[in-house]
Amino acid sequence: MTDKFFEKYKGEFFLLWVTLFWGGTFTLVKGALSDISSMLFIAFRFSIALLLVLIFKWKDVLKNFDKNVLPPFLLGVLLFIAFATQTVGLKFTLATKSGFITGTSVVLIPVIQTVLEKKAPGKASVLGIFLVLIGLLFLATQGNTLSAFLNHLGRDFNIGDFLTLLCAISYAFYVVYLDILSKKYSFWYLLFAQFAVMTLLSFLAAFAFAGFKLETFHIEFSNNLILSLLYVSIFATFITTALQTKYQKLVTPTKAGIIFSLEPVFAAVIAYFALNEKIGNFGYLGSLLIFLGLIISETFEGVLNGKRQ
Repeated sequence: MTDKFFEKYKGEFFLLWVTLFWGGTFTLVKGALSDISSMLFIAFRFSIALLLVLIFKWKDVLKNFDKNVLPPFLLGVLLFIAFATQTVGLKFTLATKSGFITGTSVVLIPVIQTVLEKKAPGKASVLGIFLVLIGLLFLATQGNTLSAFLNHLGRDFNIGDFLTLLCAISYAFYVVYLDILSKKYSFWYLLFAQFAVMTLLSFLAAFAFAGFKLETFHIEFSNNLILSLLYVSIFATFITTALQTKYQKLVTPTKAGIIFSLEPVFAAVIAYFALNEKIGNFGYLGSLLIFLGLIISETFEGVLNGKRQ
């Protein structure tokens, strides 16, 4: 019974681990960015991940090298756009707004999936998405009144919010496109392509950002920076991207988006224990709604569609 349960939900299980590893990045990276410019941090992050692939699996990469390089490398471009726009956007908007706007990718994914893959989400997934979106909204208020947050979100929409919205759109395309390509290309080759593109574009962006004075190009090696780089490179990049590339195809992109929406919940829990950061009543309610949205999308699809699972 346990083996059957694991096989049925294997994709969801590994994507939950991906989301948990992502949630742990906020606490570690929070202080590290004072020692390094943000785009340079991203560049080093993916450079180390790329190096790990080449050290351990370079034979598999060469063996499965595909002449049609454009689709896998486009996957890396989509991932880079998501990282870059969110990074720059955070300089012009609040972290709470950034978290909520980024989370709207959970709504965009089923729309893009319907257009590109001709697969409409089920009723349970739609209900789960609605609950997740409301949960993200509550989580973003951080104890302030909901009406004040909504008023601020609509009234003061700025360039940072626009860039963050581009991040959500890009990542939604990434999730759906990964679902398509992971069934056509070698796992290690897809991983290599993503890391290679991210490394190249991140280094170029680091120099470009410095040239256009978007951020100061700097790096000061410290224990916190080294620890943060090791964690995000190995656990929150190499392992998470590998798990996502390998196991996301076992679930629908819509369900993957719902699972990934748990990231701010995990981040808040880890920050509570590691940094003693408090979670407001809205935060607890938002977390509950996100978990509820995930459970409904996973267990009630057959019921709401009039089928027995």
